[in-house]
Amino acid sequence: MDAPEVPDVRFSLANERTFLAYERTAIGLVAAALAVFHLLDPSWTQKALGLLLLASAVIAAGGGWLRFRQADRAIREGRDLPAGTTVHLMAAAVLVVILAAGISVVV
Repeated sequence: MDAPEVPDVRFSLANERTFLAYERTAIGLVAAALAVFHLLDPSWTQKALGLLLLASAVIAAGGGWLRFRQADRAIREGRDLPAGTTVHLMAAAVLVVILAAGISVVV
């Protein structure tokens, strides 16, 4: 059995930077949720917006971690990167948050 090849460190570092970008996004979403909970009126629309922001943070943090693991495994095994769903989930979450923010302004 051959030992796996050591991947080019540039690919591993790029994967790590992408993971950290997901984590920074999650931290920003948590900060936005806290701001909504503490600075805006405690109406149901504001609570819903805060909860949606927290859910988006969970998607960013968890999805970023899963994507990092998938990409790391593919890089180490010399395979193409698998298609991930995290980007699509984050795009959908951002659209939902935008809609909720718009509704909370109107209501």
